Amino acid sequence: MNRLRIVLWVVAISQLALGALTLFVPAYFFDLIGLSTPPADNQYMLAMLGVRFLAYGVGLIVLARSANIELFWVWNMVAIQLIDLAAGVYYTANGTLTLSVSAFPMFNAALFAVLLTVFAWPLAARPSVGSGPQPA
Repeated sequence: MNRLRIVLWVVAISQLALGALTLFVPAYFFDLIGLSTPPADNQYMLAMLGVRFLAYGVGLIVLARSANIELFWVWNMVAIQLIDLAAGVYYTANGTLTLSVSAFPMFNAALFAVLLTVFAWPLAARPSVGSGPQPA
């Protein structure tokens, strides 16, 4: 298994964990990570978010197991991680979050974005099928 596939599995597991916690026990999860307990009328929106985490986690597992990794999905996850990082920096800088709450998720976002980029870059540099002569 190459390094990109390993990173895809790790990110997938993190997405599945986030999804399960956000979907099934959002109040407990928010309290666990130091956020305010969401009001009851936010549960539906959190359930929708949780399902999206779960779907992305499953999608990354399918991607990691596929013969050909579709880089669109890798770059899509890099973009998500970078936006997550930017949001964490913004909300920490303006005082909404403390660094003790945001540091771990921001570190993960930065780490995942860097690892996905570094390990996907060689695949992106390869010529795609049908783009000209292929080496024998």
